[in-house]
Parts: sequence; structure tokens; C-alpha cells
Amino acid sequence: MNRGHLLTEQINIASANLDQLSPLEIVDLFNQEDQNTIKAIANAREELAKTIEITAKSLSKGGRLFYLGAGTSGRLGVLDAAECPPTFCTPPDMVQGILAGGVSALVKSSEALEDRPEDGAQAMIDNHINSLDVVIGITAGGTTPYVHGALQEAKKRGAVAIAMSCVPSKQVPIEADIDIRLLTGAEILAGSTRLKAGTVTKMALNIISTGVMVKLGKVYGNRMIDVSVTNSKLEDRALRIISDLTDLDRENAMKLLSASGYKVKLALLMHWRNKTSSEAEILLRENEGNLRQSLNN
Repeated sequence: MNRGHLLTEQINIASANLDQLSPLEIVDLFNQEDQNTIKAIANAREELAKTIEITAKSLSKGGRLFYLGAGTSGRLGVLDAAECPPTFCTPPDMVQGILAGGVSALVKSSEALEDRPEDGAQAMIDNHINSLDVVIGITAGGTTPYVHGALQEAKKRGAVAIAMSCVPSKQVPIEADIDIRLLTGAEILAGSTRLKAGTVTKMALNIISTGVMVKLGKVYGNRMIDVSVTNSKLEDRALRIISDLTDLDRENAMKLLSASGYKVKLALLMHWRNKTSSEAEILLRENEGNLRQSLNN
């Protein structure tokens, strides 16, 4: 098909002399064009909010969130999924990224595989997608057969199917329960959707995954209270969270963190409600892991 009419394939007149610009002029042009990503997110705010709400409900019932795509779009999904366990201490299967071509495609281009809708459908079958799951198909240009095949199969299996693209719906209709359109305009380098389209996609995924985890009770105020304490940097962050919220000095914060089994949320509840680790764990379970709710009950 001729894809020249797509917004992501059009020519950006602002960069018509790109090969003649100085390095500083190139940086300034990118900075100017990247302002469009902020506007695109604002224009999709309702769809993003609905995605957060639906996904949080699904995950709270035992469902899973899948990001799926090919090339840059797929790699960004894998990246966001990989960041959830250390940030929010989620089990690895709660948020997953599926990339056309598999793990090897993360570092070696396999874009030809995006033309196979049956592979996208098979990915849904292989991952046992069901009515509790949410599948976000990411396709910057909106036409990726792999993503269309996956979303169609996801809907057949009762999952919530969400499309994320950077072209208007009138250019490429996508059958989905939620249709997120992130319109950033023509790229500085014509057709290179790893640029503005890639940037706005990562921004949207940041908003979705963080918003979902907030709604799942993994955040208190603006602190990542379910952070996985797996290295010295994260231990330092955990100690600072406890010290800041409790006014304990670092030494006593360390004692509390150790007593909790290095679980920040549990440590805070132990301190504020004067409970043992096991007592605090029971209280958290009774309140579905929500710290603020546990404190109020």
C-alpha cells in the first residue's frame, strides 16, 4: 500500500534544509518540534485516563497488562514493562511487553515480521489472553498488521483491546475498545517514527503504567512505597522515603526497613500503627495492599 498520505510519513517543511543546519540549529529544531508531544498528550487525555481506570480494575482482579508492537513501538512497550517490577515491585507477569520477532528483535532489526497479522494473533494465543487482560497495541503509523492481528484476537478472547497510534483515525481506522491517537505531526526526518512518535509513545506509556500503579495502591503521596530494594541506590531511596515520612533518622529507618523484610510500605504501616511485621501484613491484605486505606481502618 502507498502510505504517503499518513501523518507520520509526510514531509516536515520546518526541516526541509536539515542537511544544511549546524549542530546547534539541529538541536533547536528538535526542541521546537518536540513541543508537539506535549500537545498530543493533552489532546488524548481522556483516552489515557480511561485506559488507566480500566487497566487498574483489570489488574486488581488478577488480570495482566500487555504492550504489543513491532520495531520502535514494540521496544518501547518492552521497556516500560521491564521498568515496573523494580519501581513498583510488581510480579514479572503483571505487565508484559510483546515484540514482533521476540527478544532478539530488541537489539537487531526484524521489521519484516510486522507484516504478519497471524503472528500477532498467535502471540495472544500463546500468552493465554483472557477476559481479565488488557492489551495495548502500539503502532505509530497505525497500519502494522502484527498489531491489528493481535488486537482482533484479543477482542475475540474477551480482553480489553486498546490501540495507540500517531495518525488520525480517518487515515487508519483501528478496531479497539479505546483508541489513543497521539498526533505529533510530520517527523523532522521524514518517516522516522522513532523521533516524535517514539517520544510521545513513551510519555503515554509512562502516564499509563504510573497511573495504574497509583490506583493499585503502590504509591503514597508521590512516593514509590512498593519500590523493590535490590541494590544500594534503591536501598538509599527506601531509607529516604521512610525518613522523610516518619522523621526517623537514617539509622532507625534502616532498623525499621530491615524488620519489615525491606518492604517500605510494610515498614511505614508498622511504624504508624505500632504493629509487628506479621500484624501489618494482615492489615495490608485486608485492605488489598493499600497503605492509606489500611491507616484509615
